[in-house]
Amino acid sequence: MAYILLRHRDVPDISNLNVYENNGGFEAFKKAVTMMKPNEVTDLVKASGLRGRGGAGFPTGMKWSFIDSKSWPHYVVANADESEPGTFKDREIMEGNPFQFLEGVAIASYAVGANAAYVYLRGEFWQIAKSLDEKIAEMEDAGLLGEKLFGADYSLRIYTHLGAGAYICGEESAMLESIEGKRGQPRIRPPFPAVKGLYNKPTVINNVETLTNLPMILANGADWYKSMGTSDSAGIKIFSLSGRVRKPGNYELPFGTTFRQLIYEHGGGVQDGRSVKAIMPAGASSSFIVVDEKVLDTPMDYATVRILGADLGSASVIVIDDTVSIDWIINKTIHFFKHESCGKCTPCREGTYWMMHLIEDFRDGKQTDADLLLNVAKQMQNKCLCPLGEFSTMAVVTGIERFPQDFRKA
Repeated sequence: MAYILLRHRDVPDISNLNVYENNGGFEAFKKAVTMMKPNEVTDLVKASGLRGRGGAGFPTGMKWSFIDSKSWPHYVVANADESEPGTFKDREIMEGNPFQFLEGVAIASYAVGANAAYVYLRGEFWQIAKSLDEKIAEMEDAGLLGEKLFGADYSLRIYTHLGAGAYICGEESAMLESIEGKRGQPRIRPPFPAVKGLYNKPTVINNVETLTNLPMILANGADWYKSMGTSDSAGIKIFSLSGRVRKPGNYELPFGTTFRQLIYEHGGGVQDGRSVKAIMPAGASSSFIVVDEKVLDTPMDYATVRILGADLGSASVIVIDDTVSIDWIINKTIHFFKHESCGKCTPCREGTYWMMHLIEDFRDGKQTDADLLLNVAKQMQNKCLCPLGEFSTMAVVTGIERFPQDFRKA
């Protein structure tokens, strides 16, 4: 099957504007602006079943329809922060297939009536930001951005914005604060960004991978997109595979591909022929899945993975074999979340601090059971201002409860 998102693997030099245009580039954006009303674009995306690829999996077209039509101007923000450990798909898209991503930003902007769009990149992506600025300038010179596009009464500018390397700015309201020049901390919601977002105006925020799907959906139709994947999760997904596998990397596959197919057919199997002990399907912020033969044959889509007691999220699949102790992993995840907590809310600020010290005491032998660590993690749940605090507890709670043998010390 030809690539839909990672098209640079099929088409050499598609990162060049002429090559992209020769392969159908910007025809979808032109079609939207010259032949479709904004609500028709939204309805098409709804019909396609496209869901957000940043983690939550919320229906994209429905998210667009929430934007407040009584307040103007509108904005679009592309979430290119990609700070989740184990996630590296958006980077490959922006480096290898940047124009399809930028065309997706333009299509989303037209659909919601935005004349300005921002690409928010994590601070470590400064080289990608520089490259995107050059691509945006090429689009402006070619008349693909600017005033009166394609002879129609629609204008659009796209800007890049670099963060300062804070994981919390992947949370959409903290991202908006950062763009506005404030400290990157989450806002209390409601109101949601669709009502009061960037500069207190209605804003749509979508992930890089989500937006990169749009040109192909407009070009080929909703039925074409729904012909791939499952009834719950339409289309294709980039799975970032890492951990104890022979061939880590990004794999673009239809939803419904099983864990076994991803790990063994595409990832080359587990290193040293070991058995799979656990899977973290959504990077460091995900729950552990206890693996057996039945689990390996589970289709990967949002609803089915949830049955296993985890979320697929951004599909950053970390494979753990039987040589790895779960307490070692959660020691790593807790230290990460403690470092990245913005400190705005007490449950997260204090909870990550105490979890970090408790796991250190456990690993140093100063504490012989993990009951107190589990208790602290559960006390944090459903009490934090944003998902970061919640994410910090997922590996802790599921690790202790599902792998008790790794937390027994004499």
